[in-house]
Amino acid sequence: MGPIGLIDGRIVADLSEKLVEMEDRGYQFGDGVYEVTPVFNGRCFGLQRHMERLFRSLREMRITVGYSAEDLYGYHERLIQESGIVDAGIYLQITRGFAPRNHNFPDNAAPRLTMTVRPIPPSLLQYIETGAEAIVVPDLRWLRCDIKSLNLLGNVFAKEQAKEAGVFEAIQVRDGAVTEGSSTNFFAVKDGVLRTHPLSNLILQGVTRTIVVDELAPKLGLKVVEEPFGVDFATNADEAFVTGSLCNVTPITGLDGRPVGDGRIGPVTRQLVEAFTALVGQACPKG
Repeated sequence: MGPIGLIDGRIVADLSEKLVEMEDRGYQFGDGVYEVTPVFNGRCFGLQRHMERLFRSLREMRITVGYSAEDLYGYHERLIQESGIVDAGIYLQITRGFAPRNHNFPDNAAPRLTMTVRPIPPSLLQYIETGAEAIVVPDLRWLRCDIKSLNLLGNVFAKEQAKEAGVFEAIQVRDGAVTEGSSTNFFAVKDGVLRTHPLSNLILQGVTRTIVVDELAPKLGLKVVEEPFGVDFATNADEAFVTGSLCNVTPITGLDGRPVGDGRIGPVTRQLVEAFTALVGQACPKG
């Protein structure tokens, strides 16, 4: 069938259908949360981790929903089955719901669930084998980046700067420290050690980041240091890469017009790319 949607449990075949009230708080305030779960070979990858993070974001935003994790698992499966898309990104959004516009939380608003399924854009995966370039930009986001909220204007500005520069990603910097990409987590590799910003309110705990730090790096015998570092460290690193749910582990071979290391995909990054690809193959086998 192709890209389809779901709203409060109902499948929607026409994504242009007008379904959300004018005064939905997600539309007027960005008052809501979201997740994007990858689908490989017709199976969700890392869905439990994504749903755990979703419910954490809902708690932090003080949005109470009547959906269980099992309900949401079922909706993901329905979208896969009814769309027929085997390699996809499933976007899930929950807003606080409809209420007359007022900054205060409404008393009786019913949260609104919307979901869509679309093929993974080939452009997100093409750089895994070739490496990608990135630029450095100021981190203009709000101070609760650990919540996967709909407040993404800072990310949008950063991503547009990357597009205008003709590169894959924008790496953000706050108070002299590299935080993360506009839609990814960032790693620098120096002397065989992975370095990335520590978990805090300044970055999102990416699912792929967690897999790299907690599973793949220990399995490969790689040390991970979660400490802040500056732009100079990043530009003088031996290797760099970003992680994201739809771009997996993507090597960064150039930063601000300068090569990272020798400008080629380094051995540590290649190890992680291969290990992540194998993990996906185990969790989401073909056939």
